[in-house]
Amino acid sequence: MSVPATVGNVGPGFDCIGLALDLRDELTVITTDPGAGPALTVRVAGEAGQDVPRDETHLVVRTIRRTLERAGYRAPGLHLDAVNVIPHGRGLGSSAAAIVSGVLAANALLPPDARADGEETFQWCSRLEGHPDNVAPALFGSLVVTWARDDGTFGHAVVPVAPSISPVMAVPAMELSTEVSRGLLPSSVPHAHAAANAGRAALLVHAIGSAPELLAPATRDYLHQDARAGAMPASAELLRTLREQGFAAVISGAGPSVLTLAVDPVQRDAVVRAIGRHRDETADGARWTVRTPAVGREGARMEEHRGSSDISTIIW
Repeated sequence: MSVPATVGNVGPGFDCIGLALDLRDELTVITTDPGAGPALTVRVAGEAGQDVPRDETHLVVRTIRRTLERAGYRAPGLHLDAVNVIPHGRGLGSSAAAIVSGVLAANALLPPDARADGEETFQWCSRLEGHPDNVAPALFGSLVVTWARDDGTFGHAVVPVAPSISPVMAVPAMELSTEVSRGLLPSSVPHAHAAANAGRAALLVHAIGSAPELLAPATRDYLHQDARAGAMPASAELLRTLREQGFAAVISGAGPSVLTLAVDPVQRDAVVRAIGRHRDETADGARWTVRTPAVGREGARMEEHRGSSDISTIIW
């Protein structure tokens, strides 16, 4: 299966808007007979390949186990083969991708009559992640608006993204945990800022779907980016530089990556050049890996292959 990277917030859509990018982690999950070898094997290549655990604490493994147990089943043995493309700790939804991967893998391992449908899967992924703004685009692709219902569940609405929009991602070497970044947020904001942010978030949905020329004003945030700037000064400076040039730049999720939504491929190339000039002129030596992924118009993709044994013989 493969799951896309995601950008939470997209500027003013704090905790309620997420965008999928076509940077995709790939995962293969195979059930095994523990009598023929270890009960768990994990192989990881690519991003953070030397850093993530290779035991029961691996996030995908934990998610598979929890999802199977929730349905009343367990796997006797598992083999995971992961190729990570999404950078970790950079605000690109790596944990959401792992959770979506684990839930979908576990669901596919269950007997057909025990499998969750799309809505149940979305709710469970949101519960495991703690919020829906990254798991929603990871599951459904495109831009997704999410909200909390009165009963504690979440709703979602997929917004088609204008075909001309070309994302540019500047990824720094430093990592920043979501917990640290969230801890910098103020406990309250002025009413004027809340009202201004609501207007920009509404404009963002319109701009990204049918009016890309409005993306620069639509991505102006009043709630979280300034409060977090001290934890990622290089990112804040790059953000300021790009926005002063009229580009629709935002902090990607909780940071520290910077996403720019170019209105077309010509502007995309101009953004890449601007990041290069900023890098060359920066005295603190900050360096950026620049990527130009397409919008992830598809969410998670999965192929299911069964061996000669019926699934019920290895899942019970």
